[in-house]
Amino acid sequence: MLQSKLSNFIRKEFPKDEEAYNAQILIRAGFIDKLMAGVYSYLPLGLRVIKRIEKIVRQRMDEIGAQELLMPVLHPKENWQKTGRWEKLDVLFKVKAQEDKEYALGPTHEEIIVPLSQKTIFSYKDLPFGLYQIQTKLRNEPRAKSGILRGREFIMKDLYSFHTSEESLNEYYQMVEGAYAKIFNDFGIGDITVKTYSSGGSFSKYSHEFQTILENGEDTIYVCQKCRVAVNREIIEEQKSCPVCQSTNLEETKASETANIFKLMTKYSDPFQLSFKDSNGENKNVIMGCYGMGISRIMGILAEIFHDEKGLIWPKSVAPFNVHLIVLHSKDEESNKDILKLAQKVYDELNQMGVETLYDDRVDKSPGEKFAESDLIGIPVRLVVSQKTNGKIEFKLRNSQNTEIIDFSDLTKYVKNK
Repeated sequence: MLQSKLSNFIRKEFPKDEEAYNAQILIRAGFIDKLMAGVYSYLPLGLRVIKRIEKIVRQRMDEIGAQELLMPVLHPKENWQKTGRWEKLDVLFKVKAQEDKEYALGPTHEEIIVPLSQKTIFSYKDLPFGLYQIQTKLRNEPRAKSGILRGREFIMKDLYSFHTSEESLNEYYQMVEGAYAKIFNDFGIGDITVKTYSSGGSFSKYSHEFQTILENGEDTIYVCQKCRVAVNREIIEEQKSCPVCQSTNLEETKASETANIFKLMTKYSDPFQLSFKDSNGENKNVIMGCYGMGISRIMGILAEIFHDEKGLIWPKSVAPFNVHLIVLHSKDEESNKDILKLAQKVYDELNQMGVETLYDDRVDKSPGEKFAESDLIGIPVRLVVSQKTNGKIEFKLRNSQNTEIIDFSDLTKYVKNK
C-alpha cells in the first residue's frame, strides 16, 4: 500500500484523556480513535491488526473442528428473563424500542446460542460439536478506564460446546486449552501467559482464565514458581497452595486476562429445556462449555508488551504490514529518478512475494519525520532506499538497532529469513 494514499491519523503527542498506555500509544500511532469512554473506532492500521488476530484465532478454532457462525447483537428480553439474567446481570445494556418493547444488547451469547442449537440437536448422534463467533459485545462497565483492555464495546471470540456427558466436555475442554496455548505462542506471549485457577461457581471447583503477565495489568494473580500455573486474587484466601503441585511458593504479580474457559454444565440448557435422546431413547439435558477470548483486548495487551520509547514493535504475526519501505527523495533530479526506480522495483518484488508492504512514497515528509513515524507504527522490517544507500537497500528490524546494506538480489532471502 502507498503511504501517500493511507489516511494519516498519527498524532504528535499522547492523548491527555487516557490513563491506560495501550490506548495512549494506539491513539497516537493512528490505530484507534476514542469516541467516548470505553468505545473506540478501529482505524485502517488498527483494523489490519484486528483482522490478523482474528485470522490466527479462526485458524486454531477451525483446527479443532469448531464451526463459525454470527449471531445478532440485539436480543429479545424474554431470552434473558428465562435465565434470570435480565434482572441479575448488572452490565447488561437494555434498550426500549417502539411500543415500549425491551431488548438487550449482547454482552455474551448463551441466551441466543442455546435456543438456536435446539434446532439441530435431537439425539446423542448429533453431539458433541462446537459453535463459535467473532462478534462485537456491549457491556455497561462502570469504570471503563483501561483503554481497549476493558471497554463498553469490544470484539470477542466466544465458543460454545455441546455434549452428552461431562467426560465429553472434559475432552473438549482440554482440546480448547491446547488450541489457546498455540494461539498465545502465535502472538508471541506464550511464555508470559499462565493458566489461572478461579472460582468455578456451582458447577465445578474451578474455572480457568488465561492471564498474561503485565506490569500495568488490571488483575492480581499468584503464580506457582514450580509449575507456572496461577490462582487469582478472588480465591487466594481459600487456595493458598498451587492447585496442581500443592507448592506454597506463589509469587504475586499483575496481569491481564486474555481468555477464559468455563464448564457451564446444564446451567443454560435447563431453562431452555435443551435436551437430546440418548441411546435408550430417554431425554437428557445437554451439557455445555464456553470459551471466550478478547480479540480487541489482545490488541491492547500486545501494545502494552511490545513497545519501546519510540513506539510499537508488533510481532510479525499480527503487524499491520510485514515491511515498511521508505524512500528518501534526493534534490538531484537524476539521482532521484534512480532512487525511485529502485524503490518501485523493491515494492513490486515484495508484492510478487506476497509480502504485505507499506511504501512511504510521500514527498512532503522529511527523513526524520518518516523514520519517527515508522518507529511509532512498529512494522517488523524497515527497508530504506536513498541516495546514501547508493543503489542498494538499507535493512533494519524494528526490534534491533543494527542496520545492514544489502543488494537487491539478496532482498528475497533477507525478508524471508528475518
